[in-house]
Amino acid sequence: MSAAGSVNSAARAGRPGGASSTVVELTSKAPADSVPVPEPGSYRDRNGGVFYRDGEVYRGISARALANWERLATTRFFRDYAGRGNIVRTERVNDAIAAGAPWAAVLKHEPVPFVSYPYEWTFGMLKDAALLHLDLMLAALEEGFILKDSSAYNIQWRGAKPVFIDIPSFEVHEEGEPWVGYRQFCELFLYPLMLQAYKGADFRPWLRGSLDGMSAGALRPLLSTRDLLRPGVMMHVVAQDALQRRYSGQDRNVRSTLAQAGFDRSLIVRNVRNLRKIVSGMKAGGGKTEWADYASTHSYGEADFDAKCGFVREAAGHRRWRRVWDIGCNTGTFSRITAEHADHVVAMDGDWMAIEALYQAQKERPDAGLILPLVVNLSNPSPGQGWRGTERKPLTERGRPELTLCLALIHHMVISANIPMADFIRWLAGLGTALVIEFVGREDEMVQTLLRNKDDQYDDYRLDVFERLLAEHFDIRESRPLKGGKRSIYFALPMS
Repeated sequence: MSAAGSVNSAARAGRPGGASSTVVELTSKAPADSVPVPEPGSYRDRNGGVFYRDGEVYRGISARALANWERLATTRFFRDYAGRGNIVRTERVNDAIAAGAPWAAVLKHEPVPFVSYPYEWTFGMLKDAALLHLDLMLAALEEGFILKDSSAYNIQWRGAKPVFIDIPSFEVHEEGEPWVGYRQFCELFLYPLMLQAYKGADFRPWLRGSLDGMSAGALRPLLSTRDLLRPGVMMHVVAQDALQRRYSGQDRNVRSTLAQAGFDRSLIVRNVRNLRKIVSGMKAGGGKTEWADYASTHSYGEADFDAKCGFVREAAGHRRWRRVWDIGCNTGTFSRITAEHADHVVAMDGDWMAIEALYQAQKERPDAGLILPLVVNLSNPSPGQGWRGTERKPLTERGRPELTLCLALIHHMVISANIPMADFIRWLAGLGTALVIEFVGREDEMVQTLLRNKDDQYDDYRLDVFERLLAEHFDIRESRPLKGGKRSIYFALPMS
C-alpha cells in the first residue's frame, strides 16, 4: 500500500453515514401496508432511508444522492454488475410513493430472499464478500465513482452468491479525495479474515460482539513477531494502529488535510489492488471441526440413508414451499433435496467447517442461488442488536419458514445444550411451520456417546414423550422407523 493508503485510516474521524444503513431492508418479507413503514435499521445515512410499502422495498434519497444515482445508473460497471446479480437491481419510481417524506426521489430495490449478517458467515463467505467489495471499488474508480462506505453489512446473499445492496454508497469521486472507507474495510473484512487465517481463531464471536468490527488496536496484541512477516500485517495493521494512536483526539480535520495534500486516484487503486492480492491469498486457519466429515462418517447404512432421503423428498414434494429452513443441515444433503421443491432454503448449522463445505460446493452449482448457508448455533442464535435492538434483527424476524427440516438434531438440543424437549418442540411450533423431524433414540450410538460423560438427567428424552409433545403442537401425517427402530422420522403440519 502507498503512503496515501496508509494515512487514509486516519482520515475517518467517524463512521460514514451509510455504514450499515441497508442491512435489513431488502428482505422479501416486507410488511404489506399501503402506508410507508420505515425500516428501523436504516437510519445512519442521512442521504437515504429505506421503507416498505405494499410489500415492496423502497429507498428515499436526498437531492445529493439523486444526483449521484442519475450518473451511476448510466455507468457501464453498474449495469454489468447488476446484470450479473452482484448489485441489487434498482430503479427509480414515482416519487409520490414516499408520501410526504422529505426525499428528492424514490428508488425501488429487488428484495433478497433472506437477510444475514457477517457473524453468521463462513470464512469463505466473508472472503468472497470482501473480494466483491474490492472489485466494485476498482470498477467504480475506472468510471469516476468510489464507495464511500466499506461495511460488510452492505453485502447480502442470493443463495451462495454475494449481492451489494447499499446503492447510495456509490458516490462521485472528486480528484484528491482519499478513500474514507479504507479503515472500515479493514475492521469489518480484513482484520476478521486475518484473525482466522493467521491465528486460527473464529472471527464470528468478535463481529457479533462488536458491530463496528475489529480495530487495528484490538488485532495488534494478538499477533506474534512471526505474524509481522505475513502479508499485509505491517502495512495494514501495525502502521494503521500507529497512525490511529497518533491522530486520536487531535483537533484537526484529517480528511481535509489529506485532500489538500493532492491524493491521486492511482494511489487508491494501488491500495485496493494490494488488499485484493492479500485477501485472495488467505486460507482459513484452525483445526478440523467435529462434524466436518459427517457426510462421509454418519452412522447410517446405505439402505437406511436412502430411506431417509426418500422420506424427506416425499414430504418436501407435497407442495411448493416459499422458504425452507434446514436446521442442523451439516453439509447440506437434505437442503439440496428440499431445494427441488422450494424457492429458497436457509441451511443452518453451528459447525462452521460443515457450512464452509456446503458453501464452497454450492457456489459452483447451477442452483447456487437456492441455498443460503449460515453458521448458526440454534441454542444461541443471533439476537436483536444495535440501536434499540432493531438494527440487526433476530433470526425469527428475518423471514419464517413454511417448512423446517430438523434432522438428527434434537438429541444435541436436549442433551448437549440442556434445552427441555418441551421447550424445543414449542419453539418449532411457534414458527408456524410444517416439519420434518427425526428422533434419535437412546439406543442409538450417537446418543450413547453424548450421555457417556454426562449425568443422565434427561427423563424427558424418550420416544413416547417426544411423540406426545409433537402431537400436542402438530398434526402428524407420516412417520417411519429408521436404523432398526433406533431412530424415527416424522412429517407434521402445524395445527390449524
